[in-house]
Amino acid sequence: MENIAIIVEGKNDKSKLRRVLSDEVPVYCTFGTPGTDRIEKLRKEVGTAELYLFLDNDSSGKRIRGMLREAFPDAEHIYTRRSYPGVEHTPEEYLIEQLEKAGLEAYILYPPPASPWTKEDQI
Repeated sequence: MENIAIIVEGKNDKSKLRRVLSDEVPVYCTFGTPGTDRIEKLRKEVGTAELYLFLDNDSSGKRIRGMLREAFPDAEHIYTRRSYPGVEHTPEEYLIEQLEKAGLEAYILYPPPASPWTKEDQI
């Protein structure tokens, strides 16, 4: 398995990603707009991992993405739709699609398929 990591903005984004992503992938938070100290701490935490940035598609997310692009020039960028108010409000199916586009299928926790049984079958 590769050594990968993802950076998101906040703990709600992190917990949303945790629902569709294996625990072996560390998810780090910027906790809003990161200062120099936070960026340095993220550098240490990420280390040599292949990094993915999954930030909100709003003005603050774009500003943070720009700061992190400078700090982590080799990072891959994952985007949510502008119509979703942030990663934490992105439907899980769309999160999974974006993670697949980034080539992270091996780490995705897919929901179980819907049961073919109906209530009537249980009677």
